[in-house]
Amino acid sequence: MRCLLASVCGLLLREAGMLLRRRSCSGPLLLLGVAVCLFYQTLMVSRNRPRTGQHPPADVYSRKPTDGLMVEETRSFLSALETLQAQNQQTSVSPAQRWRQAVVLTGRHVITDTEVQLYQRVLQQMGYKVQLSRYAETSSLLRPKQGISGWSLLVCLSSSERSCLRRVSFSHLQNHQRVNLLPGLMEVFSDAGGGLCQLYTRSHLSGSELPMRPYACGATNQKPQFPEDSTGAKSLFQAVSPSPAFVAMVNVYVVVTSVNPLTAFLHDISVVMTNQEQTGQSTQLKSFLLQQFGYAASHQALGQLKKVIGDVLQAAASTIMKDQIVKRCVLCYQLLTFTLLFSGSISPVIVQVDSDWTFSALSDESFDGQITKDLILEDTLHFLLMSHDHPSSITQAKTETQQYGGCRGTFGVCLSEEELLLLLQFNQQMKTPGAFQLLYPSTSSFSPSSSSHPLNVSDLLLRISFYYELQKNNSFRTDQTEVLTNQDAALPIDLKAEMKGVCVDPHLRQIYTDPPLSLTPPFNPWVKEYRAEVTFDTVMVRIRPEPVSSTCHVHLDEHRGPRMANFPVGLGNSRINILVTDGSRPEPVVMTIYTLHVFRESRPSLPMFGDHVMCGFVQDCGLLVQPGHPCGLEPLITSQSPAESCSSGHEPGRWVVPCLSCSDNRTCDWREVAWRPDSCYHPLVDCPQLQDCMADRKLLFIGDSTNRGMMYFLMERVNSSLEDWGKAHNTLVYRNLNGGRTLISYSYYPQFWLEMSQRPTFRQALEQLLHRSRPLLNSPQTVLVVGGVQWLNTNHLRVIKEMLDREGLSNIEVVVKSLGMGFHLPVDGIRSLSLREVQELYKENQNIITIAKHYGYEVIDTFSITMGRYKEFLQGRCACHFHEVEKLDSSKTSYDTTPTVSRTKSTKPGPRLWSQSAMLDTDQGARSNASSYHVRGPVNQVYSEILLSRLCPKTTKLNT
Repeated sequence: MRCLLASVCGLLLREAGMLLRRRSCSGPLLLLGVAVCLFYQTLMVSRNRPRTGQHPPADVYSRKPTDGLMVEETRSFLSALETLQAQNQQTSVSPAQRWRQAVVLTGRHVITDTEVQLYQRVLQQMGYKVQLSRYAETSSLLRPKQGISGWSLLVCLSSSERSCLRRVSFSHLQNHQRVNLLPGLMEVFSDAGGGLCQLYTRSHLSGSELPMRPYACGATNQKPQFPEDSTGAKSLFQAVSPSPAFVAMVNVYVVVTSVNPLTAFLHDISVVMTNQEQTGQSTQLKSFLLQQFGYAASHQALGQLKKVIGDVLQAAASTIMKDQIVKRCVLCYQLLTFTLLFSGSISPVIVQVDSDWTFSALSDESFDGQITKDLILEDTLHFLLMSHDHPSSITQAKTETQQYGGCRGTFGVCLSEEELLLLLQFNQQMKTPGAFQLLYPSTSSFSPSSSSHPLNVSDLLLRISFYYELQKNNSFRTDQTEVLTNQDAALPIDLKAEMKGVCVDPHLRQIYTDPPLSLTPPFNPWVKEYRAEVTFDTVMVRIRPEPVSSTCHVHLDEHRGPRMANFPVGLGNSRINILVTDGSRPEPVVMTIYTLHVFRESRPSLPMFGDHVMCGFVQDCGLLVQPGHPCGLEPLITSQSPAESCSSGHEPGRWVVPCLSCSDNRTCDWREVAWRPDSCYHPLVDCPQLQDCMADRKLLFIGDSTNRGMMYFLMERVNSSLEDWGKAHNTLVYRNLNGGRTLISYSYYPQFWLEMSQRPTFRQALEQLLHRSRPLLNSPQTVLVVGGVQWLNTNHLRVIKEMLDREGLSNIEVVVKSLGMGFHLPVDGIRSLSLREVQELYKENQNIITIAKHYGYEVIDTFSITMGRYKEFLQGRCACHFHEVEKLDSSKTSYDTTPTVSRTKSTKPGPRLWSQSAMLDTDQGARSNASSYHVRGPVNQVYSEILLSRLCPKTTKLNT
């Protein structure tokens, strides 16, 4: 028999050499025969080798003689197998590249989903051409006429699985084709097939009960609940010994790469919950077990966890084979989530299995869940596809393999082409496991001395896994000898090393947003600038960038900004900077900057081309500032235009807009929306009259940026242009307006960025403004405009009265800009108002108007004007700005920033944005072509024009 084997092996090796020299395609069974013969020869040599004078490898010491012999045999076998594999790839006529076609069936997922983007990005990086389709029926590459060259990888996302199972013939897949589904496992663990209940019942009847709880029998789409007797659980991250009080639910993530024979791997990330902290936390599985059970017991707990999952997978595989529902797919795989319950023991029980990866237990499923899933998916793709060259090099023409007569006479090992492919894949995965560890086959009870001949594929898998397990253990003992002398300090040392790590790869893995944004171009770690568009109703975006390396830190907007934040999205363009920093130094160092430009569309508008009706609204139904009052559009009862001009700037009114129907705001022409007082009108002051009115006058503005917006609007109207502009947060004085006949001064209040002890009081700020603006006349030729978003209160009006009386300026004109909408979004880093607080603010605004009238002051009621259009804010985190200043320079692109002109010692930088919001300008013809800046924003324009009409009541005319 030995002579016969030697002659057969010699013939196969000679034939292989001739084929390789002719650069012809060697058949898979020829390769199998050669490999097995080499295995046979190395086995004979190793068994007959003299024992004297020979030194075994380091990892064989302290092992049984049979262990060392098996290690040598396996090493030789794998070496020969890989050598022939490499030679076969080099001589292959058909390169693997022709089959690197991937199809991702998205189902109901959209292209903006980070899961879809991840598949597309990673597969393209690995050399695949990726086609995205919704369902199998719509993919051109899945049509039968495409044949084996049509695709090599099929990914069916959760909402497209039915289409895949219906259209893809798993029994007719080629050996190089891979699908992310194993139909047999899906059927076993599905509710329709009985799920865990079926496995539990069968094991109970057979007398070999599986490590499962009876209440595991149920719908797999329900979140498992803690048992009622788990009231005394310890905190998740307290190191405790196993006790009846310890209860934790752990989600672990498994990828099954074969059912027959069974092979499966476990990812090192898990999601852990306790009965006291039932919102899950993502953590490394080994770290969790180490913290809960201590060093020694954690290894036993991990072994028990693997055994429990392995037992259930074995039962599932037996069910599949017994029911004959296996559909052969050599390279297919299945993702599974096992939910295990630890309760007073290191041995868990299974309470649920899902035929996909689920992360609903995490506290923030939209971010934490998707980030964790994407991270594991990326690890999985690299783990499964890193050997994607192997399959294509094995699949060759069958005519060349038939002449060798199959596998007869080859040391009793009869492997099919599929089994050989499985061995090659398994070996590659064991060599570079990455974040995965072997779950099954288990080497815990494997004994080389018990291995018998002839070998089958399961025996070879065990030998290969045992070989790499010995290598890993030997490497661990060598590298960790000093660390393990202090076992309790092992984890903290690792954590400290990670915390001190240097950011060597300062790139983002992904930019996560809620709602999901469609980035242009699609996200790529090497692309630093992106654009995205959102609809009018999207007023806020939550953003969380995720770095490639945990040693790199991410900050938004500035080097000490938050890692994740809510950003208000004003009309037009908003700019968000993402800074990747190295946190290993005392002061964070910016390594890379990503920029995201988010453009928010204006309110959808339907141009009027036929009959329409006028509709009016006071408040938006999305924010009921006045509960009990109507909201949204209502038909406007048309009447003759009021004949009298308004006697104050706070006359009640409403917004009016032409629509086809007042019941549908999508039928309105929002470009024609206008503010209309109920019983009067505000005259429009044209440019010549305004210039005459402002001659020899001094206007003093004190307040925040919304007050400053009115000031710049007035300056542009008076000069017909705005030559100078800046976001100054101190005191400004303009003396060159209106041909030098008008002076305007401005003081920013309150200086909120300063410490409370350093902030000037309102009295101090007003006193400084008056001093910088002198000489001042005690007459209406001097005008004081005071107000802002929400800082003004009745006490400030009392201070104004006292200050002006003391300074001998009691006869000047005082205009109070009332409160306005803003701070209504839950933006990180600034205060935000609840609906009740907004309603209370409306009442405070009415009090301010009442007191201002009592003092004889003019009032511009900006709260009522902004209330109905609170969504139409522009740049700024407060969502309170209804104006912005645009630089008029045609050479600039739409994403250029607006420069800041600083004229004071202290300026506070703000967001520099560009907008395409609608322009409702007046006196366009009067504006000079030499204008450098323009104040835009229709809401700001309305209350600014009301201010002008109140300042010049005797020079106005009817001009609507």
